[in-house]
Amino acid sequence: MTDTGIATADTSLAERTLAQLLDARISCRAYLPTQVPRDVIERILELAQQTPSWCNTQPWQVAITEGEGTERFRSGLAEYVRTHPQESDFEWPREYVGEHKQRRRECAMQLYSSVGIAPGDRAASAEQTMKNFDLFGAPHVAIVTTHEALGTYGAVDCGLYVETFLLAAQSLGVATIPQAAVAGSSRFIHDFFSLDEDRRVVCAISFGYPDTENPVNGFRTHREPVANVAQWVSQ
Repeated sequence: MTDTGIATADTSLAERTLAQLLDARISCRAYLPTQVPRDVIERILELAQQTPSWCNTQPWQVAITEGEGTERFRSGLAEYVRTHPQESDFEWPREYVGEHKQRRRECAMQLYSSVGIAPGDRAASAEQTMKNFDLFGAPHVAIVTTHEALGTYGAVDCGLYVETFLLAAQSLGVATIPQAAVAGSSRFIHDFFSLDEDRRVVCAISFGYPDTENPVNGFRTHREPVANVAQWVSQ
């Protein structure tokens, strides 16, 4: 037997803790106005900083808003979206096909059902989509960027960072939602945060304390069984 140096009881506790965090985390779409204390945000960042990356390049940089900074960003973003086309630093999906299309549709239907939007109500669904740019009422947003020279794998490393950030926040009672939609206003984001031109916007993470009374936070998306996604080669 290989000695991993980790006691069985400790391993079991760690597995249960991770499973609980993964099970409890949701993409939160309604928040309380309460600010997250700076020391709690800093702890989230400290934990997220432990994310692995290719050759330890740590390509992520993070711009974070609080207080009036969030309100300026929120109002400016909403106005920008109304008057400018989307311009992401990364290519959007060309199309959703097969099971990806079906899963996306199921997620949308669950979301709309939770807030009473009838199938085919384009006006109401468009209004719900626009809440992305209000940050769903979150008191904070984190903008994650990578260096353009690191290409696809710099963005992949940032994806790992985002997941660590989400779980770190969850462990401290802070709700989150990662948002590609916000990254579609890259020029606004660059100007607002005075980002260097070699930075590429990967995504936003809106975060704060969840409004647990809002029905939009009540639905859960499903995950495929492992058998549907894993391939084994034994010989």
